[in-house]
Amino acid sequence: MKSKTSTASPHPPLTGYRVLELGSTVAGPFCGRLFADFGAEVIKIEPADGDPVRSMGKRHNGSSLYSASILRNKKLISIDLRTEEGRAVVRRLSEKSDFLVENFRPEALESWGLGYEALSACNPGLIMVRISGYGQTGPYRERPGYGAICEAVSGLRHLTGDPDRPPSRTATSLTDYITGLYATLGAMLALEVRHKTGKGQIIDAALYESAFSFMEPHVPAYEKLHEILRAGSRLPGNAPNNLYPTLDRKFIHITAASDAVFRRVASAIGRPELATDPAYATAIARANNEETLDAIITAWTMDKNCIDLEIKLHAEKVPAARIYTIEDIFNDPHYEARGMLQRVPSEEFGNVTIPAVVPRLSSNPGEIRHAGRRIGQDTRTVLREIAGLTDDEISKLEEKLVISCDSRANTSSKSVLRN
Repeated sequence: MKSKTSTASPHPPLTGYRVLELGSTVAGPFCGRLFADFGAEVIKIEPADGDPVRSMGKRHNGSSLYSASILRNKKLISIDLRTEEGRAVVRRLSEKSDFLVENFRPEALESWGLGYEALSACNPGLIMVRISGYGQTGPYRERPGYGAICEAVSGLRHLTGDPDRPPSRTATSLTDYITGLYATLGAMLALEVRHKTGKGQIIDAALYESAFSFMEPHVPAYEKLHEILRAGSRLPGNAPNNLYPTLDRKFIHITAASDAVFRRVASAIGRPELATDPAYATAIARANNEETLDAIITAWTMDKNCIDLEIKLHAEKVPAARIYTIEDIFNDPHYEARGMLQRVPSEEFGNVTIPAVVPRLSSNPGEIRHAGRRIGQDTRTVLREIAGLTDDEISKLEEKLVISCDSRANTSSKSVLRN
């Protein structure tokens, strides 16, 4: 099943596919955003007071800056799923969709008559992407699960931070993003199966499992050695691979996984003899002596400013970088050359800078067509053109508060930024 295609050329790879997004907060909307970035028509359903993601992050002039990016490229409609009439509209839209993305608790959709069995009866090719904290089965399935909570259960949080203090976290919804990526991958695999069979299926993407998959090196290590460790900025079993303090009280990360790269590190720090020293000549030897090696490198970095170190190490072709701030990123020539900061016209902000589309495709790249819009901005258009409702039917639903329409709706946007 395909929606109307765009006239832009070349078409992004998912042009013609339609996605119904019922997900909220981060994992579901990020999954939908990936679909939208690569050309799919994504119809996001949110309540009249908006997706909770609109309350996250910073605001400007009273509006969510976060939503300008994570809701970009989407058609935004507002439906009250607690009403039977609202759910009936969702059923009509699902009949004309290729994918449905949701992240309610397991069985929530079934209780509304919107489970996969019910929807696929009318649309056998529908692929349902189900994102939840702990999966659709198992004893924890009904537990509420935000990304940070499920990251704690996954073991990933325990590894994060310095060993002499409580586990830390990144200041972003890391596990939600990881799960959104896996969910999208699962949807693409299911689409490949549908090409062969004509049948859709369910993608069961669990937050805790997605984060746990990043524990790959630690699982066999615990099973055989019963090792549990938090190593701070150091990567256990790989040296040098750490943050090193500098004269100007900053930090630089230096990595040398291979023996060839370590020889370049030894040359850069003025200690070429380390490359042939049995204690450091091989990767295994360095891992066994990482504390003494870190001390040697620290003595060198502490005598120089961070930028000078970076220049010196890059000249020696050593993987190294200062720890970038977001200000560094906005001033960085490589980010600029690659177009990673896209300035996009926005009806709410005039314009707003958001991250570009990744990954990059050489022939059919993704694109940013517009920034995230207002709640219910596309309700009337979608219900008229896709659900097949008349203007009178739409007005009656609005009067009964089943749907919400933005009175300032203006869906015209000609801004297209390719990547």
